[in-house]
This record gives sequence, structure tokens and C-alpha cells, in this order.
Amino acid sequence: MQNALQGREGPDLAKAGYAADSSVLLAATGISKAFNGVPALTDGRIQLRAGSVHALCGGNGAGKSTFLNILMGLLRADGGKMMRNGRLVSYASAAEALDDGIAIITQELSPVLDMSVAENIYLGREPRRGGWFTDSARMVADARALFERLKFRIDPTAMMRDLTVAQMQLVEIAKAISRESQVLIMDEPTSAIGEKETETFFDAIRSLQAQNVGIIYVSHRLTDIFSIADSYTVFRDGRFIETGAIADIDRQRLIGLIVGRDLRDHGPRPPREASETVLEARGFSHGSVFSDISLSIAKGEILGLYGLMGAGRSEFANALYGNGPKDSGEVYLHGKKLDIHHPSDALRVGIAMVTEDRKGTGLVLPASVHDNIVMGALKRFSSFGFMKAQQEHKAVAGQIERFHIRTASSDLAVQNLSGGNQQKVVFARCIETDPQVLICDEPTRGIDEGAKREIYAFLSDFAARGNSVLMISSEIPEILANADRIVVFRSGRIAGELTAAEATQEALVHLAS
Repeated sequence: MQNALQGREGPDLAKAGYAADSSVLLAATGISKAFNGVPALTDGRIQLRAGSVHALCGGNGAGKSTFLNILMGLLRADGGKMMRNGRLVSYASAAEALDDGIAIITQELSPVLDMSVAENIYLGREPRRGGWFTDSARMVADARALFERLKFRIDPTAMMRDLTVAQMQLVEIAKAISRESQVLIMDEPTSAIGEKETETFFDAIRSLQAQNVGIIYVSHRLTDIFSIADSYTVFRDGRFIETGAIADIDRQRLIGLIVGRDLRDHGPRPPREASETVLEARGFSHGSVFSDISLSIAKGEILGLYGLMGAGRSEFANALYGNGPKDSGEVYLHGKKLDIHHPSDALRVGIAMVTEDRKGTGLVLPASVHDNIVMGALKRFSSFGFMKAQQEHKAVAGQIERFHIRTASSDLAVQNLSGGNQQKVVFARCIETDPQVLICDEPTRGIDEGAKREIYAFLSDFAARGNSVLMISSEIPEILANADRIVVFRSGRIAGELTAAEATQEALVHLAS
């Protein structure tokens, strides 16, 4: 194995710190890739053992996605070596990787919305009757058995478009597991699911470990990594930095390796004095999704919303913003009743929203960074039908600097940015509308620790300037560290409310479940 990996394209595994071992399912070293002459990855390495959950850590732009795409055959490497069960391999397509026992759960969902859950899971490998006809009954039965084994509560006959983002993520997880692959690559698998579903998913991972499946686990949720992984590898700026056992590293040191500098833990916000109510929601209801929701947000306050998947938090927030249905409910801003039926109504009165799905509802991906930032405030940059180009460019440059958005040009299509920078563009677009209330649904989903800290600092500063924030998060440490008060949802209703001083992880889980 060692000799097979030696060559000009990359260092051998022994020199990289990886020894030949029959328990190694997948090994790579010296993997490199450049796009238009610009290096995206210069030294990618990993060694995955049977029954191991190996965390691949790194910030946005560290080269992880490029590396995973090469492992999966979605990209061809410029250099380096990859071994699968001791064989030198180089996959020309994802189909080749799948045939060789490697499957991936991607962060970006790609469901066929007008097909059923079962059809999505077995797409391209449907069970047949007589070798010709799709056996729909068997396909549904197989999907149902798979969900029962994984303890996922999803109807295999449901249409994909009728599922929530979190349910779609569970379907993607089930789809990858259904292939019975020996190597599973999981890219942000829990980014769209709640605490309870994450624990169920971790149980499924432990079952796979017992079957000697090897898992490469990519997540910006450090809580996940320390809960489920047994080993780690860190990439930074397209290079391998360090590998080792999770038991031998703590959270602070891992963060330091990822971002390249020490970051202090983001502790709870200091207590704030009571102030006037800015936004008030009264009697919000929509069928069984959420019922009789009444809450208020004060000036300078960050109000957290917490609850398990399906608790109705996001649906309530979207209804409040005019982006989702409601049967009843009134909104008051500084005591004045508002008439909000559409997001444009909310924007007009100073309410903006960072939605939970930045690619689906937060951004126009083919459009430029510039156009995405200004699209919510076009009236401010126009006069008698003509755009004020100079004023517009100045505003965009200011937001790029304010949020430290890493982009070669403001004319670059936003789809070419990393996830963290895309999220910053969403924030920049919202802030460009000059809101006094900002609704944030999963504001740091799928972004690295450095970008998270920048967003936390922005939200704290935004509130300190006399504005108000409604922050929805599935990450308990995040909501404990940032919220002044926390309202907990359970089964579409408010189960309780805690101040920052009263809130603990145990108290939140107890109220939510």
C-alpha cells in the first residue's frame, strides 16, 4: 500500500503519518486541485478506518468540499493519491464511487419535488417486477422498513414538496444509508434537523459503526463532533493541518486549529435593563401547526425561540413576516397595529428576515453579490426610474466591508461564494433595508466558527444600537449564549419562557420535549 502511494503527485501515506493497515477503508494524501489556476486544495489528506467516525474540520473555504468531491468522483484531482481497501483508485464519476461502496450525504439538498419520498430514495435503482416494471408496493415497503430501522417518522408515500427542509434532510440521510455502502461521507447532515432528530440520527450512526462502516463526518457544529466522532482531521486554507483522536483535543484547541488563531468562548450576554416593547405578536394560529402564539420583543433585546423539529417555530416566524399562512394573529410595532400580508409589507415598516434556507429563499444564486445586497432596497437607490449607480456601489462596498464578505468582486455570482460568505450576503441584504427588527431563522446554519463569531458580534451590536432581534436556533449553546430571553415551543404552542439567567440546556430540553 505504501509503495503504491509513492510518486511525484504527492507524498506517501507513511510520510503523511498514515501507516499501512488492513482496517483502513479509505486513505488519501497529497490531494490537490486548482480552478482557473487558483489553488483550492494543495495538500488534502485523510485516513478512514472501519467502524470509525472521522470528523473533517475546517472553516468555509478550507478545501473540504473540493476534497470530498474528489473522493466521491465528482471532481478529478490534479495530484495526489487515493487508496480504497489497499487499491489505488481514481474515480471518474460518482457512479464509480457508489459502485465501489462510497456514498455521500450532501449539505445542499437536491430532491425531486414532484416525486414521492420512496421514489426519491430508490431513484435509478427501483425494484422491478419481471425485470421491466417498477414494483411500487415493494419500494414503499422497503422505504417504510428503512425509516422504522432508523426511527425516522416520515411517510414514504408523501410527496417531497410537502416535506419541511428538516424532513428532506432526513430523507437524504436515509437514501445514502439505504445503499449499504462501506464508506459514508456526511456533509453537514444535521444542519437542518433539531436536537431530538440529531440524537435519533446518532443512534443510526452508532449502528453503522457496529457494522464496520466508516464515516467521514463534516460539520460546523462542534457539539456534534465531540458527541459522535472518535478522530479528526483539520484543513485550513486548502491544506492538511493536523489529525488525531478526539479524546486528545478540547473544543478551544480545535477551534484554534480551524480558524488559525485563538478565539475566546462566546459567553452569555450580560443582563440588560427592561425597556419599551418594540414588536408584539398576539394570538397567532394556523391549524395544528402553531396555536395561540403571543410574544413581545423589547428595544435592544435578542429574543430566542427554541423547540424541536416540527414545533412550529419557523412557521410562526414566517407568518409573522408575511411569508407564510396564518388563520389569525395581530402584529403591533411600537403599539401600532400592522397589516402584514407579504414580506414587502414587513420590509416597509422596518422588519427584515434571514430565512433558514439561504439558497432556497434567501438568495438569488445566479445573481451577483451586488444585486443580492441591494435587491431589498431598490427604491432607495432609484429616482424617477433611474438607478443611482454611484450611491448603490458605495452601499454595497460598505456592506462587504462591514460583514467581511470574502469575494473577488461584487460582480461575482453569489453561488460561487462559500456558505459562510453567502450567509453574510443575506445579512447584508437585510441590513441594507435599514430594519429595526431582524428575524433570524437558524442564522449560522452550515457556517464555520469564525463566521459564526462575526454574526454573533453583529447581532449583539445591532441590538445594542436599540434594535430588536428574534433569533430562532436549533443549537442550544448558540441560543444560550446570545438570547436575553428564550421562548420554548412544543407541539405548536408556547411551552414556557426563561430569562438568560434561568436558562440551562436541561431546562430547554425539558420544556421542548
